[in-house]
Amino acid sequence: MTRRTLPGKPAATLTFEALPPAKGSRAPFAESWWGRAWLHSLEKSSLDSGRLSRGRTYARGGAVGQVTIAPGSAAAPVHGSRPAPYRSKVTVEQLTDQQWDRLLDMIAERAANIAALLDSEMPAGLADDAAAAGVPLLPGPRDLDPACSCPDWGYPCKHAAALCYQVARLLDRDPFVLLLLRGRGEPELMDELGRRNTARASAEATAYASTGGPDPAAPPARPGDPARPAFASRTAPQPLPALPPLPERPGHGPALVDSAVPEPGLDPAALELLAADTATRAHHLLAAALGARHADTAPPAPLTEWQDAVRLAATHPTMDDFARIASNCGRTPTELAAATRAWHHGGTASLDVLENPWNPPTSRLERDRQALRADWADGRPPRLRSWRNRWTVEGRDAQLRLGQDGLWYPYTKNQSTWWPAGPPDADPAVVLTALLVT
Repeated sequence: MTRRTLPGKPAATLTFEALPPAKGSRAPFAESWWGRAWLHSLEKSSLDSGRLSRGRTYARGGAVGQVTIAPGSAAAPVHGSRPAPYRSKVTVEQLTDQQWDRLLDMIAERAANIAALLDSEMPAGLADDAAAAGVPLLPGPRDLDPACSCPDWGYPCKHAAALCYQVARLLDRDPFVLLLLRGRGEPELMDELGRRNTARASAEATAYASTGGPDPAAPPARPGDPARPAFASRTAPQPLPALPPLPERPGHGPALVDSAVPEPGLDPAALELLAADTATRAHHLLAAALGARHADTAPPAPLTEWQDAVRLAATHPTMDDFARIASNCGRTPTELAAATRAWHHGGTASLDVLENPWNPPTSRLERDRQALRADWADGRPPRLRSWRNRWTVEGRDAQLRLGQDGLWYPYTKNQSTWWPAGPPDADPAVVLTALLVT
């Protein structure tokens, strides 16, 4: 997710690039506590559950474009039935200055909340603490006001509903979006919290010093430094040494094409390609080793000669090398081009879907057909012609293919050749919606 300040806009106005289609029709739409809480408030305030359901399907299918978040509003283009997208907006009631003061005072009084916020985290308990202070962070039934350029007068229409659902996915990634919708951005809040925290710590340290130490009537303390002055000093521990940085790009091997005396039977250009590919793979291995989940990642299975050739073509897509790889594999350039595109969308699993039709269990196909009918935005999905693991849209050069990994892959037809057209998903409604929208 890309988050940036819009040029020429106030510092608190942010734009988030369009999110990819959501995974699965039965999985929760939002994963975080904040995202689920937003959806709960949205679904309680909606007057039209049918349009809300269709908006959820639109959002799952990737119909919502980049979202602009500003104090009190969220806006985005949403693709519907016509080629040009509609302009949808939802207005959120902002907190008053008095409510912000109560909220910030409450945060400053609770060490756990202020520590989390200063670390750019939003604890779930903050919502309950704010409600106890009389400040509703999550929107209530009258706090959301949707609007859209479409002719539908629903409250909300399915396009504005899709935008509201997309905001839930943004909250999964950045819960500070909720505070911006309520009126203030993260930098402003962090500055104010820092000032209040410093002032509070200074006041407590002064009060402690003015008493001349602990109360003589109090029980004797254990040896050591008093905790309150130690916390008030806010002395940060020394950071751990940083890991060595990952190079921005793989290195370059020696230039062999212009060698004066090449070895007999040696193709310098091919050797240069293999050296460059080795450097690229080493760079990927180092990136994986430095990743947080390295210990949980299983090593990849060995590749066949054809799979490795496709991987090589996908990694180094220059015309000379591409033609050489296709020729050495006994394949046409078109076959290698389709295989390379499949590789970009899922590696070996996607390549298997391209080349190997198979017979899925009838129960799986029937279950996915029922899910497609239940989740389709307009209630009736397009007619599909079925053959083995492939569903072809009648009257359109569009096709879905079920892989043995349980995912549906989109395809489009161009001059009698079926081409991979995007990333896969377990939900055929998500894949088909994205395929027909584009």
